[in-house]
Amino acid sequence: MRHRVRKGKLGLKTEHRLAVLRNLCTEFFRHGRITSTDARIKELRRFSEKIITTAKKDSVHTRRLINTKIKDKLVLKKIFEEIAPSFIERPGGYTRIVKLHHRRGDSAPISLIELVGMQVPFKQKDEVESPDSSENKDTVSADKVE
Repeated sequence: MRHRVRKGKLGLKTEHRLAVLRNLCTEFFRHGRITSTDARIKELRRFSEKIITTAKKDSVHTRRLINTKIKDKLVLKKIFEEIAPSFIERPGGYTRIVKLHHRRGDSAPISLIELVGMQVPFKQKDEVESPDSSENKDTVSADKVE
């Protein structure tokens, strides 16, 4: 009997599902917020909150446990030095899910997940490199052409 056991399968086999969750979780901790489909975000919340709760007890054992899920050393360092210490007093609920819109192609619900209480700056469209600067790089000087 499967009473009260809930795990989203995401329509994937076990190995693929774990790979997707590990990659989503790594990028989530790297950037502080990510956007994806509703089902993936809900599974990511379960996966990432368990990691943060484990990381609050900073020991060699917990570092090794989390290293089995997060393979990127810089992200692992960020979890233990920045993210987990900021949630020491919080008993749970480290993430916030915001429903955004429906994807245009297949009308899948899209959501945003972010860390509660962490200030993550939004990237503005102005910060993207302008096309004028790329034209200057592609020009060849007449001196070098023979």
